[in-house]
Amino acid sequence: MDERRGVPAGAQATVDRVTEDIAAGRDAKVYGEAADEWRAAVSADENGKILARVRERLGRVESRALHTGHEQQSADPPLSGHALELVYQTRFERGSAMEKFTLLERGGDWLLAGYSVNSDLLKQ
Repeated sequence: MDERRGVPAGAQATVDRVTEDIAAGRDAKVYGEAADEWRAAVSADENGKILARVRERLGRVESRALHTGHEQQSADPPLSGHALELVYQTRFERGSAMEKFTLLERGGDWLLAGYSVNSDLLKQ
């Protein structure tokens, strides 16, 4: 991915929407709007636990900066199609973390296919 060009607008809008939904506790909405690949990998219950843990331990996102971005026109299994892997250095209310969003393009829309957060605050 060309770092100078930045993240495609639609993909950034998905990251922003997912971030708002997590902060607001709309875990079922995040899950329902995610790509089939996310729902195949994570149950609705696991999705809720993952997002609640991020919300409870780290709080709201205060700022984030793109650390790395990788784009694939045909992603490796279990993903398929046009994919983006975006890693951000994120400042939350209660500390810093590395956040990774995996997005898949489906019919012109970017859908969440993976989400993980790496922070010492989540290891406790």
